[in-house]
Amino acid sequence: MVGGGRVAATKAAGLLECGAIVHVVAPRIDPTLAAPATGSDERLTIESRPYRRGEVAGYRLAITATDDPEVNRAVAADGEEHGVWVNSADDPSNCAFTLPSQVRRGHLLVTFATGGRSPALATWLRRRFSAELGPEYETLLEMLSEAREDLRAAGRSTEGLDWQRALDSGMLDLIREGRPGEAKDLLRTCLSSSSV
Repeated sequence: MVGGGRVAATKAAGLLECGAIVHVVAPRIDPTLAAPATGSDERLTIESRPYRRGEVAGYRLAITATDDPEVNRAVAADGEEHGVWVNSADDPSNCAFTLPSQVRRGHLLVTFATGGRSPALATWLRRRFSAELGPEYETLLEMLSEAREDLRAAGRSTEGLDWQRALDSGMLDLIREGRPGEAKDLLRTCLSSSSV
């Protein structure tokens, strides 16, 4: 990670959440980077210094979160030369890839992307739909996963079953109402009638 401000803190926190080992290089380090946003994770190391040309070669992935287009271009050029993917926050011309805005609920991941054309819109969509994608979706996912594994354990194929009909049946509303047992029964009924 090249950059030490609030944007870098947010990006570092996301990488750490995914299990990455993050090394930050920046002349100035915002206190949010080393503290609340990232916690005291041993997988985060920080060096207070400018980026050195070519150092990206020692990494698999690099992210720039600077307000200096010259530094962003240098990191992107180094990445291109050494086969390292680079993402430059809010600078799509210096990106080998873009990062979507995301909502995570357990194993469920929903992303919003604009191909780097408007990170603000992707963030706005994430905020707008975050409340809609509440914890009941995690419960729904676990219920569907369990049903799928039960079918497989019984030697049955999960292909050809009308999962969409089950999802449209009102299961989610039952989960929201605190009636997961009824939702599970409805799922079983929908799947058993679709396998006949």
